[in-house]
Amino acid sequence: MCNGFFICFAAMKTDLRDFLEKQYRLYNKPEFIALDPIAIPHRFTKNEDIEIAGFLAATLAWGQRKTILSKSLQLMELMENQPYAFLTQSDEKEFQRFSDFKHRTFNGDDCIGLLSALKAVYLQHGGLEKVMTEGFTKGGAFEAIERLSETLFSYPHLRRTQKHVAKPSKGSAAKRINMYLRWMVRKDNHGVDFGIWNNVSPSLLICPLDLHSGRIARQLGILKRTTDDWIAAVELTENLKIYDPDDPVKYDFALFGTGVNGFSLSP
Repeated sequence: MCNGFFICFAAMKTDLRDFLEKQYRLYNKPEFIALDPIAIPHRFTKNEDIEIAGFLAATLAWGQRKTILSKSLQLMELMENQPYAFLTQSDEKEFQRFSDFKHRTFNGDDCIGLLSALKAVYLQHGGLEKVMTEGFTKGGAFEAIERLSETLFSYPHLRRTQKHVAKPSKGSAAKRINMYLRWMVRKDNHGVDFGIWNNVSPSLLICPLDLHSGRIARQLGILKRTTDDWIAAVELTENLKIYDPDDPVKYDFALFGTGVNGFSLSP
């Protein structure tokens, strides 16, 4: 008798690539957008609005998804649903409207500091795409994420705010930023990821790694490392490249979707 789904899965000798492709197609659909943080940038059409809304939604993406969406929408409303225009045209006084904002440990001071830094990124560094693309050119996803953190925190901020922007050099899997990069870079015409950053190859992305995707990846045997850190995220991505070297992080849909929603035999 089969003892658990994944033992049955192995016993059936189902090809892993077929499984990953099937689950990727199952969850990479617009129907799932409404329940995911990516719903926030999907409210916009201008690239800069998509970038900023996506970055802020990804920054807040921990905890219950319902709360993440609610808090992200609150941020957008405080920015008058014009993230780029608000950031680049508002002064320090107008930023005080975020003083009472709070999501878990991310408070008003963190919010004001991060928004002020984002304003500088667009006015002085050419925007998020330029900063991170330069990082990718220098040293892949690792350097892109490091460069983002260094640029943001080169401006006045509270030390506590740094914990809200991951750094691989400190061992973080940087799940939320890798998820954000997937949104910005991947393009597959499925209507979910935006693919608006044209100078970064999807092959350079690192798969977002969290409790859900890590659990499924280990049960499928494509991740051995037991700690969800940067090394594990790289290991997982390298193993996913066996099945699609040009676009390995598309299987984030398969791993996370299966982990959160459970296995389905639906086509």
